[in-house]
Amino acid sequence: MAETKPKNAAAPNPAETKETSSHISVHPLYTPSDLEGRDYDREVGYPGEFPYTRGVQATMYRGRLWTMRQYAGMGDADESNRRYKYLLSQGTTGLSVAFDLPTQIGLDSDNELAMGEVGKVGVAIDSVEDMMRLFDGINMEKVSTSMTINASAAILLALYIVTARRTGRDVRKLSGTIQNDVLKEYIARGTYIYPPTQAMRIITDIFSYANQHVPEWNTISISGYHMREAGSTAVQEVAFTLANGMTYVQAAIDAGLDVDKFAPRLSFFFNAHSNFLEEVAKFRAARRMWARIMRDHFGAKNARSQMLRFHTQTAGSTLTAQQPETNIVRTALQALAAVLGGTQSLHTNSFDEALALPTEQSARIALRTQQIIAYESGAAQTIDPLAGSYYMEALTNQIEANALVYLEKIEGMGGMLKAIERGFVQQEIQNAAYEYQKAVDKKEAIVVGVNAFELDHEKSIPLQHIDESLERKQVERLKAVRAKRDQAKWQAAVKAVEDTARATGNLMPVIVEAVEAHATVGEISDAMRRVYGEYHETVVV
Repeated sequence: MAETKPKNAAAPNPAETKETSSHISVHPLYTPSDLEGRDYDREVGYPGEFPYTRGVQATMYRGRLWTMRQYAGMGDADESNRRYKYLLSQGTTGLSVAFDLPTQIGLDSDNELAMGEVGKVGVAIDSVEDMMRLFDGINMEKVSTSMTINASAAILLALYIVTARRTGRDVRKLSGTIQNDVLKEYIARGTYIYPPTQAMRIITDIFSYANQHVPEWNTISISGYHMREAGSTAVQEVAFTLANGMTYVQAAIDAGLDVDKFAPRLSFFFNAHSNFLEEVAKFRAARRMWARIMRDHFGAKNARSQMLRFHTQTAGSTLTAQQPETNIVRTALQALAAVLGGTQSLHTNSFDEALALPTEQSARIALRTQQIIAYESGAAQTIDPLAGSYYMEALTNQIEANALVYLEKIEGMGGMLKAIERGFVQQEIQNAAYEYQKAVDKKEAIVVGVNAFELDHEKSIPLQHIDESLERKQVERLKAVRAKRDQAKWQAAVKAVEDTARATGNLMPVIVEAVEAHATVGEISDAMRRVYGEYHETVVV
């Protein structure tokens, strides 16, 4: 069917007040007076030097490009393995694993609560056999792997370690990240299992274990991404992410860990949204704030402890089902903002993700977007190219100032855990999301193809479909694993996890042993559930 002429939006009024998505007023023109009294050396400085406003490496992309990741996982391990190999053949330089919801919340594929969800939003992983198939033919020493997993992160890391061992890889050479950020699950995402105190214990156990056994692994990716997807502003994303980071650092210190031993392996995960220049400023402000927090608040002396290293993903919440090809443009702008903001790795969303998991073609276009930015745009040729812009520096300063107000409020409440328990953070995000939706409804915020420039009729696009039979096959494989394992060894390993959870030892070694004994994700999670119970969220109205 032929497309119809788009409906136009109203012409902009140059006299009306302009503001960023965080409600920071934007002047018509910026001059040196907007930076009057600011100390350039203290606030901006040089890349690779404190406070790292201009980047954490002295040479940034002139020395090495960011890692190009593509988030992927679908159905079972075999299907996902094929996609990973395809992406690697197309120039991806790092893998990013999406797990299905049952895996994320520690349920096996045959659990009745998992029915209909197995393999739907990511790959189903129940046992080490699944992980072996997921990485079959992939050199785990050479490829950096990011795993978006939180409540069950300890188990998935153990599965990765055991898989590496079984394939003859040196575990000490493994590089990558587990998200492992449970605080943002309580705030914005919901894939939590245990109450906060117990969840924090597991996280700090991972810090300690990985520091000794998997030294190149990033033990946490402190995530603002999902809070932004839930509706937070850029300022809130910075403030709440750094507040979560401070909570993890303090928990590790309270557990007896040396800040300069574990902090260099902390990493962050941010959203790249559509307000282009605000996003660049956001990344610069977050880097500067974290450097000062680590040095001045926690007394970190190691320069790497003070560096905010981060992965970026373009904003899934901005993708539209209407005129989905326009999402290619949105993703390109968001990706460029991440690059100009100094990201260490990047995932670009596929244009069809508002409708389904990406096809090979849409995933390739998303990857090509990064490659065009890297090799054709010139954006990577110089370091922090927007530095010194009166607007950029003023906006960076304002984001920092507004985020600090939030941090002071949270400190006054007794810290982030108290703020989450009170529902303060959740309410702030809900309010921001509501305000934005009202602006869209009133056409004060324009979303191309949704509330302006619509088409009466659109052509359909090819979509990725998950084979419904994959769930049945996954359950059959799970039953086969349970049938062939050494029952006595399995029972002893699961009991060791439960006993350690009741005591004070590090959980990671016994989880690794349980994985070796073919215990499943659900069985290991249940061993800890019997001790810790489950978290029930604070209802915010």
